[in-house]
Amino acid sequence: MKWTDTQDIAVALTDTHPDVDPQYVRFTDLHRWITELEGFDDDPERSNEKILEAIQAAWIDDAAY
Repeated sequence: MKWTDTQDIAVALTDTHPDVDPQYVRFTDLHRWITELEGFDDDPERSNEKILEAIQAAWIDDAAY
């Protein structure tokens, strides 16, 4: 997975952290959790606030279902 795989990352986060409400996750934790996902192989330094916001929004949507 790469930073641009927003939906795939969101699904993986839902599976990995099922008891977490994504709207209350700090970006520092979100960044760490993403880089720790199995299959994530992008440069950790390539993320930014816009990317993390998009992933968090997708995670919120995914967790709602």
